[in-house]
Amino acid sequence: MEGESSQPLHRGVNNTGSSPSASSIRLRSRPDSFLILCRCFSLITSLAAILCIAVNVLSAVRSFKNGSDIFDGIFRCYAVVIAMFVVVAETEWGFIMKFSKVLEYWAGRGMLQIFVAVMTRAYPEYFVMHQELFLLQSIASYLLLACGVIYFISGILCIGAFKRARQKKELSRDQAIKDLQDLERRKEELESLLIVENA
Repeated sequence: MEGESSQPLHRGVNNTGSSPSASSIRLRSRPDSFLILCRCFSLITSLAAILCIAVNVLSAVRSFKNGSDIFDGIFRCYAVVIAMFVVVAETEWGFIMKFSKVLEYWAGRGMLQIFVAVMTRAYPEYFVMHQELFLLQSIASYLLLACGVIYFISGILCIGAFKRARQKKELSRDQAIKDLQDLERRKEELESLLIVENA
């Protein structure tokens, strides 16, 4: 009787063991399209900010080398530092976000990007003699300006808060999958030990 009662129980364990793995595969195969879109936009913003850094570095080097306008060189150095903050903010690194809560909100982040774009576009008459640098400056500043405006409007519409809620949901889902996989692995270990003991 004992042998007969233990067989259905063992079959039930196998059935439950197969269903969690199927559900975890199903969960993993559906990435959040909204978060992917946000990551792509964040990448574009980072590239625009890096382009602004490159333009401002070139402008600062030119200013200091010619010695014609030291103040413009200093101004460009400040633009480089602030643009670096924009790039770091787009990584959403927890350490940075802890010390600058304003950058966590999209409206604040957008205003910073607009400020960097305006700083990059400043003194346009200085670039008239250097057409290639002027073109690069215009592309970088307008691209970052567009990103900043989108961030600012999205922040007002509370899309940033919506994104943070989706991120928390994704993290909790990933943690649940990880816990489920750990349980499955532990169950398999216990089953193998049980088989060894019964043999």
